[in-house]
Amino acid sequence: MAARCRRRQVVCLCVGLWVCVAGAEPLRYSVAEEKKSGWLVANVAKDLQVPAGRLSAGGARLVWKGADRYLELDRRSGDVRVKEKMDREGLCGQREPCLLQLELVLENPLELHRVEVRVEDVNDNSPQFSKNEFVFKIPEQVPVNTRFSLQRAQDPDAGANGIQSYAISSNEHFRLEVQTRAEGGKYPELVLQKALDREAQAQLVLILSAADGGVPQRTGTAQVRVDVLDVNDNLPQFSQAVYRAQLLENSPRGTLVAKVEASDPDEGSNAEITYSYGQVPARVPELFQLHPTSGELSVLGTIDFEDAAMYEIEIEATDGGGLSAHCKVVVEIQDTNDNAPEVTVTSVSSTIAEDSAPGTAVALISVRDRDSGENGRTSCSIEGQVPFALKWSLENYYQVVTQEPLDREKVPEYKVSIAARDWGAPRLSSCAGVGCE
Repeated sequence: MAARCRRRQVVCLCVGLWVCVAGAEPLRYSVAEEKKSGWLVANVAKDLQVPAGRLSAGGARLVWKGADRYLELDRRSGDVRVKEKMDREGLCGQREPCLLQLELVLENPLELHRVEVRVEDVNDNSPQFSKNEFVFKIPEQVPVNTRFSLQRAQDPDAGANGIQSYAISSNEHFRLEVQTRAEGGKYPELVLQKALDREAQAQLVLILSAADGGVPQRTGTAQVRVDVLDVNDNLPQFSQAVYRAQLLENSPRGTLVAKVEASDPDEGSNAEITYSYGQVPARVPELFQLHPTSGELSVLGTIDFEDAAMYEIEIEATDGGGLSAHCKVVVEIQDTNDNAPEVTVTSVSSTIAEDSAPGTAVALISVRDRDSGENGRTSCSIEGQVPFALKWSLENYYQVVTQEPLDREKVPEYKVSIAARDWGAPRLSSCAGVGCE
């Protein structure tokens, strides 16, 4: 009888880890942004074909950083409902599709189900230009068919709800054409279709409008003012149409990235060139500094490869007479091994029976590294001499399993530390669990 009682005693496994998220082959659902609290997204009990009671008995929970803010699970019914209205643009910016990736975790026995919720866009934003008025100073002898780039409007909505068309108010001197960049973005250009005559009309005021494709359609407008100047008959010319540079992430402030150079054969103020940004994302002026007279482009903020691997920067050279030319600087960001692996736990059993068979799962962990390539490749191991092993589960998930029979009378408790190392140079590592420094 005493031996049977001892077999019912348990071994305590202490694993001190923190929680993260991932998954594979998910249950897929969708919900439109701005839905009110209580909106039904799905019923996971029905889709998994399990009794709702299994969710309660298994302590079912959704695991995701921020999931408890936006979504909630009713364990009694299996309903997943909106807890707080979601703003797709705030969650994902321009990234499409906008996906919330969660795990549904059940215990006794341990189960992991990935859940993917797509946040659908609604047309809740209007196109907007960076300023209310754009001013062009154009000499009267500029040739017909000369083009003048206009800054494109911004609309955080996605797909058809984003900007679809541009228009200019009716006039005899300019028409509007829309160009498409290599990455798919559209921007408008003014094209001179009738020669300007300062003596006949010294100034033109036009209305530029941008329209999205939502229902109902939303529009934004800006004023375009054209000041007609006396003759300045040469445009600045860059030495190159495209400048290319490579830059290590985390380069210190002041690091020279590239130097652009334009010239103008005119004399006096008409030959004096200043440099400024053309159409660039709002983030570019925060990361790079452009010297207005030397054309030097240098590091201003923190460059992170994990944020962006490449920047395409348009630079404008303007002479003293108001004529402008454009070039592009393509900056390729090179990755460095600046992120250590992250070891996180999704589920853990704090006790286990000493007569449990080898291979019994006691915890589920994941390993993640934000770097790319070899810098993001990881390996994981259990530290020290303990009767546990790591068993690959899916993607970056591992199960902590027993390796051999346990004997509480010999060892009543184990403290487990798990280490992860990447393959970068130098190799970075992290440790999680009891015993880590």
